[in-house]
Amino acid sequence: MKPLELTLGILTAVGGFVDISELVFVSQAGARFGYALIWVIVLATVGIIVFGEMSGRIAAVSRQPMFTIIRKELGLTLGGVTLIGGLVSTLVTCAAEIGGVALVLQLLTGGSYLLLAALATTVFAASIWLLPFKWIERSYGLLGLVMLVFAAALLALDPPWSHIAAGLVPRVPAGLSQQDMLVYGYFVVALISAIMFPYELYFYSSGGVEDAWSKADLSTNRVTSIVGMSLGALMAIVLLCLAAQELGPRGISPEQVGAVVLQPGLAFGKLGVILGLLGILTAVAGAAIETCLANAYAVSQFFGWRWGRHRPPQDTPLFTLAWLVVFALALALVCTGVEVTDLADYAVVLSIVVLPLSFLPLLLAGNDPVLMRDQVNGPWSRRLGWLFYGLVVLAAVAAVPLYLLTLGGKL
Repeated sequence: MKPLELTLGILTAVGGFVDISELVFVSQAGARFGYALIWVIVLATVGIIVFGEMSGRIAAVSRQPMFTIIRKELGLTLGGVTLIGGLVSTLVTCAAEIGGVALVLQLLTGGSYLLLAALATTVFAASIWLLPFKWIERSYGLLGLVMLVFAAALLALDPPWSHIAAGLVPRVPAGLSQQDMLVYGYFVVALISAIMFPYELYFYSSGGVEDAWSKADLSTNRVTSIVGMSLGALMAIVLLCLAAQELGPRGISPEQVGAVVLQPGLAFGKLGVILGLLGILTAVAGAAIETCLANAYAVSQFFGWRWGRHRPPQDTPLFTLAWLVVFALALALVCTGVEVTDLADYAVVLSIVVLPLSFLPLLLAGNDPVLMRDQVNGPWSRRLGWLFYGLVVLAAVAAVPLYLLTLGGKL
C-alpha cells in the first residue's frame, strides 16, 4: 500500500473533522464543559469509521457511489427528500467554510472579508477545474496536516492527562443547572452531527469510484477509514483539550477563529500563531473543496449525469455546472453578511436531521448479499451499523428542540 493512497482518508478526515464547524463547536465545548465531552468525539468517531468503511467497501465492490445507492434503496420520492436535505445542509456548510477561509485570510492580511471570500472561492474553483482528483486529495489533504501544530502546542503546555482520561468516560458534569444541562445535551448532539456529517461519506464513496477502487483495494479502504477518521478525531480532541485548559479558565468563549488560533501562540509565540492560522486555512480550504464536490457528486449521481474529476470538465458539463453553482450560491450566502458561526450552527442542525436517511441505504446495501456477494456486512458491521443508526435517529429527533431551547448553545 502506497502512503499517498491514504490521502483520500486524510482529506476526508481533516476536512470532515477540522472544518469551521468543528473548530467552533469543539472549542466551545471544551471552554464551557472542560474535558467532559471527549467521550462524544470518540463515540461518534467509531460510528463514522463504521459507515465510512461500509461506504468505501460498497463503492469498491459494486462500483456504485452513495447517491446511486440512496436512489436505489429509498426510491425516487424518499431519495429526493434525502437529496434536497443533503444539498441544503452541505451548501450551508460550504458557505461556512468559505467564510472561515476568508476570516483566516483577513487575520493574516488585514484585507476585505468579502473580497477575500471571493478570491478564495475563485482559487477553489480553479483547483477543481485544473487538478485531477488525486492531486486535489493529495495537496489539500497533506497540507491540512499543518494542523498538527495544535497537537504540539497541547503537549508543550503540559495538559492534565488524568482529566483527559476521565473525559473518555460518559458522564454529565456535576452541579449543572437545568439550563446548562440543556446546553450540554445540545453540544452532545452537535458534536455527533459535526463528526458524522453526511457529506463526508458522499465525498468518500465518490472518491473511491474516482480512484477506481476494486476488491483489491478493500484493505486500503479499511486503513484509510480507520487512520483518516482517527486522525480527525485526534485533532478534535486536541482542540477540545486546549480550549478546556487555556480558554475556559480565562473566561474566553471561542466563537471566532481568532480565539482558537491563540492557543498554539501560547506555546510557541508568533510562530505558533502563524502556523495555527496556516493549519486552519488549509484544513478549512480542504473542507470547502470537499463540501462543494460532495453536492455536485450527489445531484449528478441521483439524476444519472456523467460525473467525476477523473474526466475533463468538458466531458461532464452538468457535473461541472453543478459544482460551479454550488460555489456561486455558497459565496452568495457569505455575501449576505450572515456570521460564519451562525452558518456553522445551521449546517450542524440540518445535517443531523438528514443523517438517518443518508445512513439507512448504506446499511441496506451493505447487508444485501446479491449486491455485495462475499463482501456483505459481517456480524460486527451489522451490529455496530444498526447501533449507530439508532444513535443518529435519536440525535436527529433531539436536534431541533435542543437548538431552539438553547439558542444554538448560546444560553
